[in-house]
Amino acid sequence: MLVQSIRDYAIFMLDPRGRIVSWNSGAQRIKGYTAEEIIGTHFSVFYPPEDVAAGKPPMELEAAAADGRWEEEGWRVRKDGTRFWASVVITALFDERGDLRGFGKVTRDLTERRSMARALDERGLLLTHLVQAQERERRRIASDVHDDTIQSMVAVGMRLRALGERLPAEYAAAIAPLDDAVESAVDRLRDLAFRLRPPGDGLAEGLAAYLEREMAGMAYELVLDLDGEPPPEAAITLFRICQEALTNVRKHAGANTVSVRLASLDGGIHVRVRDDGTGLANRESRDGHFGLMEMRERAETAGGWWDIRGTPGEGTTVEFWVPAVSRATSGPGELGLTGTAPA
Repeated sequence: MLVQSIRDYAIFMLDPRGRIVSWNSGAQRIKGYTAEEIIGTHFSVFYPPEDVAAGKPPMELEAAAADGRWEEEGWRVRKDGTRFWASVVITALFDERGDLRGFGKVTRDLTERRSMARALDERGLLLTHLVQAQERERRRIASDVHDDTIQSMVAVGMRLRALGERLPAEYAAAIAPLDDAVESAVDRLRDLAFRLRPPGDGLAEGLAAYLEREMAGMAYELVLDLDGEPPPEAAITLFRICQEALTNVRKHAGANTVSVRLASLDGGIHVRVRDDGTGLANRESRDGHFGLMEMRERAETAGGWWDIRGTPGEGTTVEFWVPAVSRATSGPGELGLTGTAPA
């Protein structure tokens, strides 16, 4: 009764030559044959023609008889001729004297799971291309800003200073504020170019360089407990979310210290960015801020999650997880970095 009532698995028996001798309701649902139609038929009827021609069905029985078990995933054929992706286990059944009495066969339809896995693979590939395209565009813009716009602005500043030196004092005084405005614009453009292009080589070096440069006068802690360097696309996603979180700390938190911790967890990277600033004032500050929405979208697009929490006056914590298959490096370990960025 137990075997007959199972519908998610096709469970049936074969005689020593591979003919079907029992049939459950799961087998009928998955393969399409009734017990009356299929019992007595050789089980090779479930295999694609190319596998039958290659002698795969008897080879599997021989392997199961020799080793006690045969297991694989592959294409099988239903009664209506359609194919499905199946997980198949064949177990040899021996009596008390050691004689082969037949085989137990369990088949599960994995077509939907395989389709979902392929869709996830395609999504991952699309995300990889998207991240690569975004970073190429960011680097191009950073190069254009640095090599063209900044150089032009520097030249303008030099000409204004040279002009101010030749003009009478009353006119030179009017030039000075213009020179200051140009110099301020150059500084902002250099900051923009820096933020567009991740500093350093790798995630750890990039985050360390960003903390040192951007968290002016603030004590910081960077702790890495990673099994290895994450793939480039995951590293970029992690860096960009951390970058946005740290920008919010610098601009809005009024914090004295910030801690960034990264650890390998569940096939990905778990990150916690915590500060001791003013905290979240209200729900709207959480849900309506463009930078927060961007962080959430980056994490969720990569197949992960993101959250933020905080109490007014007690600081804020940004926490997220991004899937990543780490490449082996010198081995697991914890790297800690603390310091105070120069004011």
